[in-house]
Amino acid sequence: MTASKSATEAAGVMPAAATASPGGRFVRVWDPFIRTFHWSLVGLFGLAFVTGDETEWLHIRVGYAIAALVAARIVWGFVGTRHARFSDFVRRPGEIAAYAAQALRFTAPRHLGHNPAGGAMVLALLVMIAGIAATGFAMTTDAFWGSEWVEDLHEVLVYTTIGLIVPHVAGVVFSSLEHGENLVKAMFTGRKRAP
Repeated sequence: MTASKSATEAAGVMPAAATASPGGRFVRVWDPFIRTFHWSLVGLFGLAFVTGDETEWLHIRVGYAIAALVAARIVWGFVGTRHARFSDFVRRPGEIAAYAAQALRFTAPRHLGHNPAGGAMVLALLVMIAGIAATGFAMTTDAFWGSEWVEDLHEVLVYTTIGLIVPHVAGVVFSSLEHGENLVKAMFTGRKRAP
């Protein structure tokens, strides 16, 4: 093994051909906070969506819970475990585009944490959901109570987020098939196949 190859694997990036793990070993990748954050956000976002026009008091409380989750995730992105940190998965646009091109050719390297496209999606979803929470809160203030443009922006952000969830799920399925591992299961167990 060359020095550059071992350094790449140590960084959590494996060549596309490196899909097998001797003895089926697994390593911990997603810590309990990340897993709890992810599935709580999925549930709360769905609950907020279905209660938006029907049960305002619940919708507002769920919105506050989502805002607290996003704030905690942002903090965890700086102080959390290795693969939870933004420094582990935030990449330049050129790297994201190169990874996407490799993925379409089924030659993308496997990443132990988020791949560059997944990292970009995490950021996009955090920004969108923070915007939803901010506009939702604004609508409860005296300054923006009944403000049509804030309500419209809130709704646009919600549907944009739903529009991002579709490629997010598709990317998870695609990457799972490409690298022969169940990424949904990994977000429950926290473990992925060792490099």
